[in-house]
Amino acid sequence: MFDKAFKPFLRNGPLKKIRDPVDQCISHHLTLLRESLADQQVDIMYDYELLPNRKPKFLAQTAAHIAGAAYYYQRKDVQQDPWGEKKIYGVCIHPRYGGWFAIRALLLFPGVEVPSLLQKTPVDCVTTDEKRIELLEKFNFHWRDWSYRDITEVKEKYSEEQKTYFATPPAERLKLLTLQGGLQRNAIH
Repeated sequence: MFDKAFKPFLRNGPLKKIRDPVDQCISHHLTLLRESLADQQVDIMYDYELLPNRKPKFLAQTAAHIAGAAYYYQRKDVQQDPWGEKKIYGVCIHPRYGGWFAIRALLLFPGVEVPSLLQKTPVDCVTTDEKRIELLEKFNFHWRDWSYRDITEVKEKYSEEQKTYFATPPAERLKLLTLQGGLQRNAIH
């Protein structure tokens, strides 16, 4: 996404000041997708959209699990829970990308029914209790070091440039983009 969609998006158009550039990029590409499916109703929900009560419009990791795209590991997946009263958040792991991916949007096709479509079970690629504990601890307590993403052997990771971008505080990312090789040529308005 970063090299094939995000960087070209930055080079080709002005950014709006109101949202995150990644959000704008995803919205741009999904708008093009919706236009290419003009004969089909497509409802798109983005990971950053909130309901009036400030809760997310959809639970991205739960949706990925239900769709069979990635396994959502939670503390209930651990037989010997070592955390006591601590709040432990779950995390999705993909069988090919490990934790090196993001769920940015959900596309719904109202009225489309495919009775022969079978629900796909997500691949459980973190199979031992020890590894699941390690995953959840890395994600909950050491997420900034990226190590939870490598809990399994992965085929592709974020580039160093992409890691630098996402490791940069959001308020400083636009400045970073203008400094990194002139990615953003157009004025922000």
